[in-house]
Amino acid sequence: MPALIPFEEITHLFGEFEHTAFRLETRRGYATDREGERFQAFMRGVMPEVEPDHPWNVNVRAKAEQGARFSRVRIIDTPPTDGQRFLMATAEGGVAAGEDIRVLTRAKAERLQLPDSDLWLFDSRTLVRMHIDESDTTIGVEVITDPGRVLAACKARDAATAAARPSAEVWAQVRSAV
Repeated sequence: MPALIPFEEITHLFGEFEHTAFRLETRRGYATDREGERFQAFMRGVMPEVEPDHPWNVNVRAKAEQGARFSRVRIIDTPPTDGQRFLMATAEGGVAAGEDIRVLTRAKAERLQLPDSDLWLFDSRTLVRMHIDESDTTIGVEVITDPGRVLAACKARDAATAAARPSAEVWAQVRSAV
């Protein structure tokens, strides 16, 4: 296993990147979501409200004003898990702040041979591979600057983004089917 560092040691990248920050989400759910009150309320049928003053959304807006761009592709199952449904339900806040959030089915992701682990890609130069255990808890991250691995992540980003659909569009279909 590669040397891992705590996620907190890379959070500065979210404010320092110049052009693009891309996230690929591959999990069926995340422990941090399940432990939160918003998720618990969602499971009771309460739709999450948009939080424009949440620090994440504040940073997304600030970076967008500087001309930088946040984007992500979430891989979902058919049908989506509770965790995936929650992420789609909360995407509106990120989108309103300026983040491009898209959704891709797991079957299509597999056909595209996308990575099977979560990652962040900053300015097409720095790859952060997230290591997540069986309980969906991030145990650390690996910072990668090797040009070959970064290029592979850039190709995965481009393929995923081109094939994915806007989160709001998919969420509307999921909600109408429930």
